[in-house]
Amino acid sequence: MAQKSIIRQYGETVVLAGPRFAGWLSSMGPAWLVMIANVDAASVITAAETGAVYKYGFIWILTLLVIPLFFIQEASGRIGAVTGKGLGEVIRSNYSKRIAIFAAAPMALTDVLTYAAEYAGVAIGGQMIGIPIWITLPGAYITHLLLVYKRDYHKAEKVLLGISAILVIGYISSLAMGGIKPLSPFYFSLHGSFLFLVAANVGAVVMPFMLFYQASATAERGLSNVKRSMVGTLVGAIVSEILMIVIEMSSSNLGLPANIVSGVQLAKGLSTIAGSYAPFLLGLGLIGASFLALTVVSLGSAWGLVEALGFKRERAFPMYLVESIPALIITFLFLSNLMDFMLQLMVVFVFVLIGPALIMGLLSSSRKVMGENASTTFWKIAYWTSLGAVISVGVVYAFLSI
Repeated sequence: MAQKSIIRQYGETVVLAGPRFAGWLSSMGPAWLVMIANVDAASVITAAETGAVYKYGFIWILTLLVIPLFFIQEASGRIGAVTGKGLGEVIRSNYSKRIAIFAAAPMALTDVLTYAAEYAGVAIGGQMIGIPIWITLPGAYITHLLLVYKRDYHKAEKVLLGISAILVIGYISSLAMGGIKPLSPFYFSLHGSFLFLVAANVGAVVMPFMLFYQASATAERGLSNVKRSMVGTLVGAIVSEILMIVIEMSSSNLGLPANIVSGVQLAKGLSTIAGSYAPFLLGLGLIGASFLALTVVSLGSAWGLVEALGFKRERAFPMYLVESIPALIITFLFLSNLMDFMLQLMVVFVFVLIGPALIMGLLSSSRKVMGENASTTFWKIAYWTSLGAVISVGVVYAFLSI
């Protein structure tokens, strides 16, 4: 007889055994994937620079960011599970086509920049393992183009998760071998560089494409168990922020100034485990993380837009072409300062999140849309407080930067 385990959650006892446990893990797929894809090249670079400049000083901030990451992203998964529709389609059905386009249009512009950031991650990774940019960028574009066209996402996700795991394992091993230093996990300042990295880290937590992707992917796979989606989101939120903390701690011995300009410098955070091969390990990991994020972004953005326009998801490929071509051009234009471009983009995400997140908060609280799964009073307070905190960080930084 298969070994059974009992887990008590949210007042409900769930018995997991063999096939049931496999089904449980499968139902958490979209939530888990979007969280791990969130640890992309831009997020890795943000965390590495944070650790290089402020040592362990951002641990308290990254720990707190689990809260808004969970509550904001959970609403997306819940909407997809209850309605069986993507966020763009739900908005269009319950409001108007104009409002749906209003919510999705900023996504299109942002995703162009997000594609550019991920292509930049591929380019940086390629450089670190000795592949010229004129090979990596066209190669990445064509490979991703074929992936989107054939819609063979599941196989690609498995491979990309494996490659991304190499980078994660490298950072964890490097920290374990180097040891945890007696440094303070708390630092605060009103200095411009500190506030910039706070805003960048916040922007790296909940990216707009994540909202559209989790709802659409949950609906696409026919997953309707709200509690399982919730657990997947919670586990993913905790794990993704732990990984960011590990990267920050592993990079604390770099001793670099606020403006990191070289991937080779960042690779020193992996030198404890990889030695002279650290640049190769980081380069390969950045390529994998960037490609995984590209896959998720291409689904989240294209799905969100075609749903808002009233088309089926099968027609998302032309939308991807419209977004990705300008992104490739932008990447070539910013080749001389790609890392700074990534960090600046993380700050911009804080503001772009406002439109979709406001509408998503209203939808998740609507009895008409969500029925008995509409947000409770506590959940409403948690959601709007989380969103307000995220937006406030960007506003404060922008105000003090003027």
